[in-house]
Amino acid sequence: MKLAAIDIGSNAIRFQVTNVIEYQGEHNFKRLEYVRFPLRLGQDVFKYGKIGPDKEDKFFRLMHAFKLLIDLYEVDDYYACATSAMRESENGYRIAEKARQLLGLKIHIIDGDREAELINNVVVKNLSTDNYLHIDVGGGSTEINLIVDRKKKHAKSFRVGSVRTLEHKTGRDPLEQIDAWVARKTSGLEGPVTAIGTGGNINKIYDLADKKGHLYLSLKKVEQVRDYVESLSIDERIHKLQLNPDRADVIIPATGIYLKAMKAAGCKKIMVPDVGLKDGLMQLLYERNIKRLELDFETSQKP
Repeated sequence: MKLAAIDIGSNAIRFQVTNVIEYQGEHNFKRLEYVRFPLRLGQDVFKYGKIGPDKEDKFFRLMHAFKLLIDLYEVDDYYACATSAMRESENGYRIAEKARQLLGLKIHIIDGDREAELINNVVVKNLSTDNYLHIDVGGGSTEINLIVDRKKKHAKSFRVGSVRTLEHKTGRDPLEQIDAWVARKTSGLEGPVTAIGTGGNINKIYDLADKKGHLYLSLKKVEQVRDYVESLSIDERIHKLQLNPDRADVIIPATGIYLKAMKAAGCKKIMVPDVGLKDGLMQLLYERNIKRLELDFETSQKP
């Protein structure tokens, strides 16, 4: 079974084709193709309220390329979804409908709660029964889940993200909202709270910390890496640290959001599992197709 996912974010758009390998009652996902394109739709939306003609043109060319890859790989099923930039853009739904009509590509524009749920479904699988604060910082929004005993207890989406912050559309108020909400929801919990960080920026902080093989980063280590990166100019981040240009400018505001939530919950460490929305979409597709196969089998057995 071949599956494809398209994650249309505020900073970048990600495309992945996965082959599902079934063996002895278990399944594994093997990546066949992965593309990350830094279109940064949020740059237009958070400044002007809509996607401009230049980015719209590039968006359609990119979607056309992805549709061709879906056809060439002979994908069995796909799911394309867009998050905060397109859902807040005054022409986002029109663009999604145009993609359906011109390319035959259906794009789902999902809300923050659905986005958090899809990512959380992947994250929660390998957790213990301890307390966890799952923090996912995107370009336009931040999703936070409180997980207790492997179950989601509280969840909220905040209109604060790395690209939105760059466009000066985020004041201190959303960060204070995160601080207050996290502190309130984690008060009274028995035992410590461990943070879980998902998103490209915390993955890059983990890489820069050079902690390969370690499951966690300490709060202190995250602050140390943040301070070091912040001391460098954008050009130095690109050339010395080999950061992509669209990562070099957002990594500091994004890291500040992770740290804000961690401190509000009293987290001393953060787990960085390197999963994201595309992984949640793959899990959704797999479960959907397994149910479909089971239904087809049941139907075929009826006299």
